[in-house]
Amino acid sequence: MKKDIHPKNYRLVVFKDISTEQAFLTRSCVNTKETIVWEDGKEYPLVKMEISAYSHPFFTGKMKFVDTAGRIDKFNKKFANTKFAK
Repeated sequence: MKKDIHPKNYRLVVFKDISTEQAFLTRSCVNTKETIVWEDGKEYPLVKMEISAYSHPFFTGKMKFVDTAGRIDKFNKKFANTKFAK
């Protein structure tokens, strides 16, 4: 590796897909406040993601709605009584 290319905080980080509970360990310089104990018994910084290759329809071949904030219900309730609703 060339010297002085990567930031000083370039380290091992666990990324976890919260919709499938899958996680992977890789190198990153992302800032995070949470940590997790990995399979090797060591503690690493944790980054939680809503969508990754484990849950994205392009990679899984399955369509899945990720509705963590109730956005679909809120939209349906808002436009239920309009002329566009059927």
